[in-house]
Amino acid sequence: MSGERAVPQTQTRSDPLLDWRAEFPTVESTLHFISHSLGAMPRGVEEAMRRYTHTWKARGIRAWEESWFALPTEVGNLLAGILDAEPGSITMFENCTNAHNVALSAVDFTKPRDRVVCTAEDFPSELYLFEGMTRTRGASVVRVPPRDGRRMVEDDIVAAIDERTAVVAVSLVLFRTSQVLDLAPIVKRARQVGAVTLVDAYQAVGTLPVEVPALDVDFLAGGSVKWLCGGPGAGYLYVSPRVRSRLEPAVTGWMAHERPFDFDSGPMRRDHGPRRFWTGTPGIPSYVAAREGYEIIARIGVAAIRDKSLRQTDRMQAWAEEYGLRVVSPKEPSRRGGTVVLDVPNADRVCSALLARDVLLDFRPGVGLRLAPHFYTRDDEVDRVMKLVREEVAGAGG
Repeated sequence: MSGERAVPQTQTRSDPLLDWRAEFPTVESTLHFISHSLGAMPRGVEEAMRRYTHTWKARGIRAWEESWFALPTEVGNLLAGILDAEPGSITMFENCTNAHNVALSAVDFTKPRDRVVCTAEDFPSELYLFEGMTRTRGASVVRVPPRDGRRMVEDDIVAAIDERTAVVAVSLVLFRTSQVLDLAPIVKRARQVGAVTLVDAYQAVGTLPVEVPALDVDFLAGGSVKWLCGGPGAGYLYVSPRVRSRLEPAVTGWMAHERPFDFDSGPMRRDHGPRRFWTGTPGIPSYVAAREGYEIIARIGVAAIRDKSLRQTDRMQAWAEEYGLRVVSPKEPSRRGGTVVLDVPNADRVCSALLARDVLLDFRPGVGLRLAPHFYTRDDEVDRVMKLVREEVAGAGG
């Protein structure tokens, strides 16, 4: 064997998480290793959307009072349970970038405290947003660079935070390499200098246990497309009760008013409850769809999902070593998210060839192939997908 570790034995005991597999039709027709990008659709989404269209058709405008107006708060509270957050502390948005935008609009960037500290490995959408703030709000952005292998070092981030820092905005799990950041020293330093903390947890929630009281962050944002199996159009923002009542976002709308149906032209009288960070009319169909995935994740429990994820990603990395494939994602389990990243030759061509064989994965420039099992993945599928990767790497001239 060429690798340092033997491939673990296939699990022989029953896997209770596979009881949920029947709820995800896509995984029966493909090798679904792309939950880090698009989680499989729960079977219940089709019926939920049918009920939504029936309600719209049958109840018309009455649907707002009867169910729709309460839905974003209900869905947010489902997510709050997953995050160990207080009810009413989650606001739903169309996507994670809008959630970031609303959060940052509540922060003062008056000099000398005008800096946003982030990392060069954060998701581009947020980096573009921070860049735009340098033109529109006078903010100054400090991007902490990675070290070799796109590895972020917490001490480097801590060193960039000082009394000029208004916001520290970092990712809990980096999207390219699946590295898990230790937020504790970063949050501690931000507290010391009086900076607000904003965490992008998109690549974490649903596969990595996230408890916001323990993290002690001010804001945490994410979305439903990936591990939560909630589909597009349902981002979210957690706002800590510690700061919620004193922060007033400039990006707002009529649904954040304490009495929105008074249609008051102003000045703004902001809601003191769960609608405080709302903006305009909510995207009801997306939240209807997202609820199906949230409910399944909540019932399974993220701790159980994490245990299985670590076991299967460790198995994938052992196969990679056996086959001589370079692993980019962290070897240490506590530092690895739910994704295995393989830097292989001709990764773009290999990815295309695998997609043609109904293997669902993706490719990111600079790091290579990204593959992710989830709670609905069987061990034999892990073995199959790694053998197929080896075949296609060899076929592409690797």
